Formats: sequence, C-alpha cells, structure tokens
Amino acid sequence: MKRLAILGGGESGIGAAILGKQKGYEVFVSDSGKIKEKYKKVLRHFEIEWEEEQHTEHQLLNADVVMKSPGIPDTIALVKLLESKAIPVVSEIEFAAKYTDAIIVGITGSNGKTTTTMLTHHILNEGKFNAGMAGNIGDSFAKMVAENNFDYYVLEISSFQLDGIVDFRPHIAVITNITPDHLDRYAYKFENYIASKFRITENQTQSDYLIYDADDEVLTSWLKNHPIQSKLMPFSLNETFEEGAYIEQDKITVKTETTSMTMRTDMLTLEGQHNLKNTMAATTVARLLDIRKDTIRNSVQNFQGAEHRLEKVLKIHHVEYINDSKATNVNATYYALDSIKTPIVWIAGGVDKGNDYSALMPFVREKVKAIICLGLDNKKLLEMFGNVVEPMVETYAMDEAVKVAYKIAERGDTVLLSPACASFDLFDNYEDRGSQFKNAIKTL
Repeated sequence: MKRLAILGGGESGIGAAILGKQKGYEVFVSDSGKIKEKYKKVLRHFEIEWEEEQHTEHQLLNADVVMKSPGIPDTIALVKLLESKAIPVVSEIEFAAKYTDAIIVGITGSNGKTTTTMLTHHILNEGKFNAGMAGNIGDSFAKMVAENNFDYYVLEISSFQLDGIVDFRPHIAVITNITPDHLDRYAYKFENYIASKFRITENQTQSDYLIYDADDEVLTSWLKNHPIQSKLMPFSLNETFEEGAYIEQDKITVKTETTSMTMRTDMLTLEGQHNLKNTMAATTVARLLDIRKDTIRNSVQNFQGAEHRLEKVLKIHHVEYINDSKATNVNATYYALDSIKTPIVWIAGGVDKGNDYSALMPFVREKVKAIICLGLDNKKLLEMFGNVVEPMVETYAMDEAVKVAYKIAERGDTVLLSPACASFDLFDNYEDRGSQFKNAIKTL
C-alpha cells in the first residue's frame, strides 16, 4: 500500500487526506500547530492517523509522496530533508488533478483572481455546465474531486500552490496581473515570484490557452523572453486584437478564432476599471468553452461580487462604508482608491510584506482626507503619508478604528477599509478582519 504523508492539517491538507484515503493510500497527517476541531472530526470519521504540534520525522520519511500545504515554505529544514531523500513533495492541486478527467480552468494573479474565478464559475453554472469551483476559494480541490464528479473545474490558484506542481495542466489558464506580493517567500526577488505564477503554463500544449492582461508590462515582457506553448488570448483596455478581448466605444469585444461577441460596459454590475478586466478574462473563458452569448451577458448582469472586495456595507448619515478587507497588497488598494470618486477616510495597515506605498500617493493627495492606521506596526504608513494627510490616527482594534472613522467622516464621504497589508497581526485572516469591520459598523 502506498503511503501519503500530509504536512498541514488545514483545508487543503484535510481535503488531500480524504482523497488519498479514497484512492487506497495509507494516509498520515502532521501539523506543527494545532488542528481545528472540525478537521479532527473529519480525520476521526475517515480513520486517518494524525498528529499535531509536531512533525515526527520517521513517520514522514517513509512516505511515497508528501502533500505540503501552501502556507509552509519550501525552505524549511523538513522539506529540504524530504527532497534530499528523493521523496516527492507536491501541492494539493497537483495531487488532486491526477484523479479527475475534468476540464480545468486555472486562474492566478496578484489581484482579481477571486472575482474572476467566481464570475467564471457563475457563467458556467448559468450555462448549465456541471462545474465546480475550488482551490484558494471555498472547499479544497482534493475534497471536491473525492466527493463530486464535475466535468469542469474553475480553480483559483496561488503562487504557493503552483510551486508544488509537476504535471498539473489547465486547459485554460488565466493570469490576471502580477505585482510585487509575498516577496518574503521568494527571497525578495520579484522575478522568482513571476516565474512561480507562470508555472501555470509550464505543462500546457498548443491545444491549451493562456488568457492574460496585455496592459501589464510584467506579463508582456516575461512572455517576450519566455515563450510558452499555449495559445495567447490577451485582454486590454487600450489595444485591440484579432483574438482576445478589448474595449471599443463603451463595449467589450471578445474574439476567438471562430466567433466574436460584444456587450455594453454599462451592463456590468461590478464597478471599476479592474472589474472590466476581470469581466473580459471570465468572458474569454466562457467563449472558449462555447457558452452562448446571451447567457454570458445575463450572467455578467446578475453577478454579485466577492465578499470583502469593494463590498458596500451600509450608508450612515450620507457616509458610505466599504469593506475591501481582501486588499492585502498595495495594488489591490490602488484599484480601490481609484474606483471611489468621493473624499475618503481610509483605514489601512497590518502586516507589511515589503510594501512600496508610493504608487498610492497621487490618490492620497487627491482624495484621502484622513488615514486610520490599524496594525501593530504602522511606522511605514506614518513615514509615507504623515506629511500629506492630517489627521493620521493609530488604532489597534477594529471597533476603535470604525469609531474614529465615524467621528471624522462627513456627509458625502466614503469610509474605506482597504488595508494593503496582510491581517495576521490582529486578525485570523482577511475574512475575519472584514467581518469585524461590518459588525463594528452595524453597532455604531
């Protein structure tokens, strides 16, 4: 019996454990921290052996394959040891893909991937496709493969998940954009992070597709210097193409080899330039899969966006409160500040991943009337914007930040939570941060 060892007892680890057990592996789950009670219940139910708050080496070194959760860096001693013993260490995406014949749409990028994944899946569902959505969103891919029989998967995939692939091959890959993010995991070298994202294309053939943002210089110059096998389907706000998606006279045009469709940009429920791009990417996927034009138009019109992404929460005394907690990097916050037309009281801060805030300066000068820092270490924000914005207030809890914002904001303003940072100093994750923001507003 083959042995599968799993590092990390979170969503992806438990999903891989369920699939491994189903496929006849002897499974062992090991987590250096505590495993949540809900996951322990699943492990007990499936009679899977597990340990927490330690990694027992001999239990791992006798594995035929090791599935590593995306949160664990490749550089830790245990992973290096496994590799030195020639034990394959793969990601959950790689492990699960071996057990499905479904057509895979893989979506990666620094920003926009969740919205693009949700919109793509929504269009497929509306087109009556038997399609699942997994990866970095919702249930783990492995758990879905174990429990369902989908013909299509729309997967949101992070760079960490791509780092552990060998044969993984999406029929349609999407790269929304690439901006510096998670550089702490890539030896602070931007090119390492770019290469990691482009791994989504490494096993593609000429019968596969890459949909990408042609306005993103990082993507276009990488493609110039690193040609790939798959067929390129660009999208752009500035250029037009023989094949791809573009804007002309307030209409989105999507052209594939055999078809062309248009739809008016004012039909979209999602606001902002970045959402035009997310829509072009999702629509291109849909056309490549031959989904009817009317279905696509209707889907785009009735789509409700992702939670914690420019989510309108409430209006109180003519002040709009917007939850953009999912903005965990500077580029995401750039889109948020760009899309708001009113004066902004901006709540920002958290765990800084080597951020450069200078790109935000024009918006801050033009629109931001106050900054409320919400983090344990706000030094960089204070240094960057301290001379530009008055007042700048430091807070250490969400309800405190929201109360300060409520006092400062005046009729016609927008209070925007768009942190540009990770959440782990004060919150469990960005969802927890966004939920606390929404609760604090409701109790004002």
